[in-house]
Order: sequence, then structure tokens, then C-alpha cells
Amino acid sequence: MSLPHRTGARTGRAPSLTRLAAERASGALLCDAGTVYLRDGQVVHAESPVAPGIEVLLTTGGRLTADSWREAVGRTGRTGGVGRFLVDSGRLSDAELEICHLGALFDAAYFALGHGSGPRGFQRGAAHWLGTVRPVGAVAVERETRRRGRLLAALWPYPQVDTEPVVLRRPDGRAPAVTPRQRAVLALADGVRTPARIARELGRPAFHTLIDIRRLAAAGHVATPRSTRPEHPGRPGLPAGSAASAPPAPDRGPGAVVFTDPDIDLLRRLRDALEATL
Repeated sequence: MSLPHRTGARTGRAPSLTRLAAERASGALLCDAGTVYLRDGQVVHAESPVAPGIEVLLTTGGRLTADSWREAVGRTGRTGGVGRFLVDSGRLSDAELEICHLGALFDAAYFALGHGSGPRGFQRGAAHWLGTVRPVGAVAVERETRRRGRLLAALWPYPQVDTEPVVLRRPDGRAPAVTPRQRAVLALADGVRTPARIARELGRPAFHTLIDIRRLAAAGHVATPRSTRPEHPGRPGLPAGSAASAPPAPDRGPGAVVFTDPDIDLLRRLRDALEATL
């Protein structure tokens, strides 16, 4: 759901997120692929047309009904208090709102700030209708954006699979079995739906869906467009060569396995949210 943010003066020059954080600025950083909202130099929310919004994660995921969400927006959306209303009315706990908000924020920020998207301007004083839930430092947001780009490149360094319609292919007998999460993605892979559309229909973060799709492509379950050029694992989005080429055969050996450090703070918040519901 999209509501107009409260407007402010728009600058003619596009400052960086780091500079805005240093200035303790408040407003909306307008990027090619999304918007990042700041308050006193900290990131309070992010949106991207590629990433399902927090309302999709909550309603499609089954945590809220569509009617509950519409009521919250209708009562407080213009004043920027949707998140607070959901908690005060008992529809969500503080921990549930925080976890879902952080997931939506980092998901959209990856696309708004990642490769291929740059700042276009800054609208001072603009505020998001959700309201402040848990501010995140700009350094942490940029660091996580880079980490996610490196992870995708390491899984399967062909970024065109992130935007093209997902096409099934018949893997050979050596392909690993798919997980239940991946099976849900494959069920919607009809050669028409893009990863962004699949994420929205499943009510999942777009980045998590890209992880599944890149892994499926690496395993041979999903086709990789032949015109795709590989990206360098250390510098996501940069082509490794100057000529277009067909992707190589999927590597299913031990070297294809990628392990990443868990986000300890997020795991602690997940634990606290689960304990609160017991």
C-alpha cells in the first residue's frame, strides 16, 4: 500500500546516505530503485517497487487480516502512526512489528542502495506513514547491502536471473533435492512471473526469494538466460568479461556450498518474539 509521505523541500543535488547520516538529516533519500527514509540521520524505513512492503509481509504472510491493516492505515496513516496503532490495539506485539519492519527495511534498502540504483535527490522533512519503529544506523544498512550483494554473487554470479521471468528447466539426475521453500518458488515459476512477483505472491522478502532462485539456477532447476554475463563475486554486478556468454554448467561440488555468519542481533530478537508468544 502506498501513501503519500509528508512533503518537504527537495534538494537539487543528491547527497549520499553517509553524508545525510553525518548531517543528522531527516527526510527521504530518493533513489532510482526505491526510497530510504531517515530521521536524525538514522534509517527508519525503506521502500522499493521490487520488494514487497511491510503490509504484504504481514497480510499475505497471515499475521494480519487485510481489514485490520486497512483500519490501521485509515485511522493513522496520514499522521505517521500506523506501526504504533498496530501495537497499541493489540494486533501485533512490539517484537513482531520490529522483526517484520527490520526485514522489510533491509529488503527494500538492498534494492534502493544496491548496484544499478543511485540517489536522485533528497526530500527534507518527508516522513513515512508507518512511523518510527526501530532506527538503524546508515553504516549498518550500507554494510548489509554490500554483504547481500556478495552473497548472491557467490551463490550464482548471473544477476539477470534476478529480474527475468523464472523459467523451469529439467535438471539432470545429479541435481540436489529442493527444499520446501524452494518448492513454493518453483510452483510459481511459469516463465511469466519475475522474482519480484513471486516474492509478492508468496508474501516473502524479495532478497530471500532471490537467494532461492540463484540456488535453484545453480542446481539446474531454473534456467539462466544465455545473454547473461557473470558478475565478479567480490564486486556484485560487475561483469567478469566484456562479451556476452552462455552460463557454464552448474557446479554441484563442495565448492558450491556457501556459509554465512548469522545476524546475532536479529536472532536474539526472533528468540524474544517467540518467547513472548509462548
